Amino acid sequence: MSDSKDQERKAPLKLSSPGKLELKKTVETGQVRQSFSHGRSKVVTVEVRKKRTFAPGAGGAMHEVRDEAHGVAEAELAKAVAVVEAAQQAANAHDLTSNEKVARAKALETALKVEAEARARAEEEAVIRAEEEAVARAEAEMAAAQAAAQAPEVEVAPASEVEAAPVAAPVAAVAVEAAVATPPTVATATAAATPAAAPAAPAEARQGPRMTAPPPPKPAVVPGAVRPAGETEDEEERAKKKAALHKTPPVKRVDQRRRTGKLTITDALTDDDRGERGRSLAAVKRARERERQKMMQKGAEKVVRDVIIPESITVQELANRMAARGGDVIKCLMRMGVMATINQSIDPDTAELVVAEFGHNVKRVSEADVLVGLEGDVDQDDVLISRPPVVTIMGHVDHGKTSLLDALRETDVVSGEAGGITQHIGAYQVTMRSGDKITFIDTPGHEAFTAMRARGAKVTDIVVLVVAADDGIMPQTVEAIRHAKAAGVPIIVAINKIDKPGATPERVRQELLQHDLVTEELGGDVLAVEVSAKKRMNLEKLEEAILLQAEVLDLKANPDRTAQGTVVEAKMEKGRGPVATVLVQKGSLKVGDVFVAGSEWGKVRALIDDKGNRVEEAGPSTPVEVLGLDGAPAAGDDFVAVEDEARAREIAGYRQRVEREARSKLAARGTLEQMFSAIKAGEAKELPVVVKGDVQGSVEAINGALAKIGNDLVKMRVLHSAVGPVSESDITLAKATGGIIIGFNVRANPQARDMARRDGVDIRYYSIIYDVTDDMKTMLSGMLAPTLKENFLGYASIREVFNITKTGKVAGCMITEGTVKRGAGVRLLRENVVIHQGHLAQLKRFKDDVKEVREGYECGMSFTNYEDIRVGDVIECFEIEEVAGVL
Repeated sequence: MSDSKDQERKAPLKLSSPGKLELKKTVETGQVRQSFSHGRSKVVTVEVRKKRTFAPGAGGAMHEVRDEAHGVAEAELAKAVAVVEAAQQAANAHDLTSNEKVARAKALETALKVEAEARARAEEEAVIRAEEEAVARAEAEMAAAQAAAQAPEVEVAPASEVEAAPVAAPVAAVAVEAAVATPPTVATATAAATPAAAPAAPAEARQGPRMTAPPPPKPAVVPGAVRPAGETEDEEERAKKKAALHKTPPVKRVDQRRRTGKLTITDALTDDDRGERGRSLAAVKRARERERQKMMQKGAEKVVRDVIIPESITVQELANRMAARGGDVIKCLMRMGVMATINQSIDPDTAELVVAEFGHNVKRVSEADVLVGLEGDVDQDDVLISRPPVVTIMGHVDHGKTSLLDALRETDVVSGEAGGITQHIGAYQVTMRSGDKITFIDTPGHEAFTAMRARGAKVTDIVVLVVAADDGIMPQTVEAIRHAKAAGVPIIVAINKIDKPGATPERVRQELLQHDLVTEELGGDVLAVEVSAKKRMNLEKLEEAILLQAEVLDLKANPDRTAQGTVVEAKMEKGRGPVATVLVQKGSLKVGDVFVAGSEWGKVRALIDDKGNRVEEAGPSTPVEVLGLDGAPAAGDDFVAVEDEARAREIAGYRQRVEREARSKLAARGTLEQMFSAIKAGEAKELPVVVKGDVQGSVEAINGALAKIGNDLVKMRVLHSAVGPVSESDITLAKATGGIIIGFNVRANPQARDMARRDGVDIRYYSIIYDVTDDMKTMLSGMLAPTLKENFLGYASIREVFNITKTGKVAGCMITEGTVKRGAGVRLLRENVVIHQGHLAQLKRFKDDVKEVREGYECGMSFTNYEDIRVGDVIECFEIEEVAGVL
């Protein structure tokens, strides 16, 4: 019996049905035309490899399962490709008209669209079929594994039968179909013994919706169950088979993370349900970190910060100082009704409200806080030592101030002054015969240098008022007295020029009484010394008076601290750059110190005294020239040494911003005032001027003098004023505005001269301030409109009216008073009422044209474009004279 079984098992394979065994092609070939730019195209051969699927049919015969829908899609694609090729050939045909070419091009375009749609459908159906096959295969494998695991009591076939299972697939399929009518135990055993039946599931899935049956119940061993024939093995073999059944077969793991179908860019960007594979490890870590921070923020206590709020702060900066998100700050502002972007600046009050909303502490600061502590601490009395007095020489012009200073210094400065007058402020230190030092400041006496005199009075300890004995008290003398009283400094009167004939010092003392200056000779406390600078008379008495007054004042300073002082004068020098004359008032200034002078800063490169010698240090009451400035400061600015360059830049930047804002506000206000004045009094003419000078004080004086010139009709407008030579930018500015350039003790560089000559810009050079003011007055006077003045000529009485062809009405007149001139203006009076005003068209005596007719003569007159004249009317004759305007 066993031999018969072996023969059945080893029987050769035979065809289940008559016919010829054929292999069908699994590769389909087609052609696709690719279109490129510029009208180029290319035909490409495409091979599509198909997967063949077999399933048992009726009678157990195996046949290939074909997807009918996929076949239809492929047929449509092949048809569309054929239509494209035909349309391409038709479009490339020769001898076509333009209309035929357009029509065939449109047909080709339509065919390409149809081909693209068919290819898309075929690809989509192929993807769907591949997904369904993968799902059906996975479900079949899982079902087979589960069935095998749930049949522990069923005997399995030998290994030879398992190897022959693919050949016996039809028999296994029939067994599965009959499992419904058999007991559970036998049906389960049959399913486990025929695992080759699982591949039939995909075919069923393609034919229609698959109904998944519930898994069979766990088989139970029933006593007396009938076994099939041929299963009478001994107990030992049965135990081995039972142990083999207890071993669970390996279950193939179905990876749910695997992506099915074609991955496109759109799917990769828009598919949110991508599983674990679509989310990177870094993204998972970031999400966990965000959750951890949220939990920490919820559990931790809120940190209260001290937020510093300046005068202006951006939303982003405010958020950074609060350690908050910029979006949260913007939301808070929106709740408060303020719409602001992340980079927009908000005012400090709004910022304070936002900080309070977030629960932080507010600390308000101002930009002016950079100046806090700039002047340093107050010096104690134990560190102060005596310093030389600072004496300012003041008085009227040409009263001998510089000559007196030359006599004290034993120099000859006055000989180098242009026009014989002082136009610069100077600082000198003189060592007297007694060994004491005195610092002198020389100020100009011209009326334009009021600001210089005011600066001199502010930085001085004592004022020496120079009055000429032969001239007495003058306007600038009175102004100097007022500056000294405003500064609160003592005054010493030096009555100069006592050597001149006609000098009366007593008259000077009497005139000083009118200004509350009572000299010691008259019982007062003001020291008065009669001197002569030319003959050097009584100079020692003046020195003694100055030193006596300084001793009374008890002048002291601390030299062991950072330097502080005042900028007396500033200028631009070729090869040296900006140079400032500084009077040190506190501390000591050394080479290498970083300082701030007004809105400029710098580092001391060199210190030069009033004699031109280099020094390494300048103590209190010492005037020196400082090199190393970033720009020329304004005269009168404070001079302070700071600890480092960062602090110097910060202070200079703040002061520059303040000056810029002040200038912009002043310019806007001036423009508004100009507009109202132009509306009120007509358009005012302006003369634009660019002022360049050698020193800051001269430029300031010229600006002040020009501002006083003019009236409501014409005036000067200073476009730009600076220290230094005339440059190309000055020429460009003057050309753009049609103005002129004033150079005071400076010249234009060669490039600027060529540019001015080419562009026609007027550059005027001056060395005396008198000439500047006189020329500017003359130019403004020329800009004034001339004044019209009417001059009476005479009267004429109309005796007869004649009507002449081609001429019109002509009046026969008798000159009753004065003279009548041809071309003059006339008025027609009727009963002493002016009824017409115009001009004479003709003036004739008899038949001749004449220029004028005197009193007592007869003449004929006709008017221009007027003929309503009557006998008895009176003609008044006059002329208009233009008179040039004068300021």
